[in-house]
Amino acid sequence: MSIFVLPMRNLIIIFLVLLSFGFVSESKYISSELSLETFDCINAPRIGEVIDRFNNIEVYYNGAATNVSGRNLSYDGYNLGLNYQCVEYVKRYYYYVYNHKMPDSYGHAKEFFDSSLPDRKYNPKRDLYQFTNGSDYRPLPGDIMVFDGTADNPFGHTGIVTFSKGDRCEIIQQNVGEKTREIFHVKEINQKFYVFEKDVLGWLRKG
Repeated sequence: MSIFVLPMRNLIIIFLVLLSFGFVSESKYISSELSLETFDCINAPRIGEVIDRFNNIEVYYNGAATNVSGRNLSYDGYNLGLNYQCVEYVKRYYYYVYNHKMPDSYGHAKEFFDSSLPDRKYNPKRDLYQFTNGSDYRPLPGDIMVFDGTADNPFGHTGIVTFSKGDRCEIIQQNVGEKTREIFHVKEINQKFYVFEKDVLGWLRKG
C-alpha cells in the first residue's frame, strides 16, 4: 500500500486553513500567537534573498541583525564587508556605482563618520566629504547616511539616500529585517539642514 506524504510546509498551511474555519480547536493544538509566528516563518525571505534594489544594487535579506554569513570581497580583493550587513550594502553600492574604495575598508557603521571634523570637510579614511546633521547642505540621493550606536545596537547603522526633496528624505538600507526603506523628516532651521532623527550623525558624499 502506498502512502501519500505531503511536505511539512503544505501540512502547516492546511492546518492553518482548518484552524481559521474552526475545523480544529485552537486551544487543543496550538496558540493563535504560535500559528501567526509559524505563518510568518513560512513567508519570510531566505537569508541572502534579494528584497529590494536601488540603481541596480541589490539589498539582501539577513534575518536576525546579528547574523553573519562570511565576508564579501570584490573581484580585486577590496573588502566590501560582512555579507548582508548594512555596511556591506553601502560599500558595495559605492564600489559599483562610483568605482569608489574607502582607504580604510574596515570599521563599524558609526565609524564611517568622524565627529572631530567640521561640516563639509574631507574625511580621509573614507575618501568622502562629510556633512554634519545640521549642515549647510541637505542630504542628497547617493549620500551615505550614518547613524550613531544605541543601547540596542552599539555599532551604529548606515544606508544610502534615495530621495531628498522638501521636508522628506528616504534611505535604502540592509539588515533591518524586511524594512529596506525608511523616510525621515528634513527641516531647514537658520539656513542649516537637519534630519529629525536623534541618531543621525550626518552624511557622506563623493566629491
